[in-house]
Amino acid sequence: MSLKAMIDDPAVGIDAIASWLDGLDHATRKSEAFTLDRATQRALYEQAAAGPAITLDHFVPDDVPDRTEVIHHGRNTLPLPAGQKLFEKRFARPAEGDERRGSGMYGYNEAPTRGLIGPGYFVAVETAGEPEWEPRGAVVVDYFQVPEGPVVDGWPEVVPNSRGIQFFVYNKTRDFMRRVSAHVSIGAAYKKERPLGHFFILVREDTGG
Repeated sequence: MSLKAMIDDPAVGIDAIASWLDGLDHATRKSEAFTLDRATQRALYEQAAAGPAITLDHFVPDDVPDRTEVIHHGRNTLPLPAGQKLFEKRFARPAEGDERRGSGMYGYNEAPTRGLIGPGYFVAVETAGEPEWEPRGAVVVDYFQVPEGPVVDGWPEVVPNSRGIQFFVYNKTRDFMRRVSAHVSIGAAYKKERPLGHFFILVREDTGG
């Protein structure tokens, strides 16, 4: 059975989907995730609401050293050519002693168009305590904020999302995340608190492969 078939089958719940994905290797897991079209990603986002809440350590596991990037391979549902739907969200945890530590993660978007559009930096925080946000997902990737202070060595320069072409892509945008499995998450994009009707799936690549 494929991931798409499991999502489309009303008899299969999010727990069974998670268990099946957890049993795959990274390459197969990513291949299955990237078969999902907009309708199926939307359905998965809705089904994921019944599963365990996502936490910040989904994006950067506790055993990953501080200021070390963790790559999440993504595919979005924007009306773009197939190759341009693919991207990476790269996350990291602030270093010990950094005043940002404990409040969230930070990261940026890596894609073939980064040189043109910009890095799309963000801060990822939990939504607990925000009544309007909590039903959308337990973690929000917030483009209203960009990291202040040092980021991972070798990452691009941090620039606000109000600057340049990335204004039209990331400015005043938030992505609300739900957990699918140990390595997979699903996000819904909002602009100025309004749902855009677009989704994206992420597959974490564990450090070491």
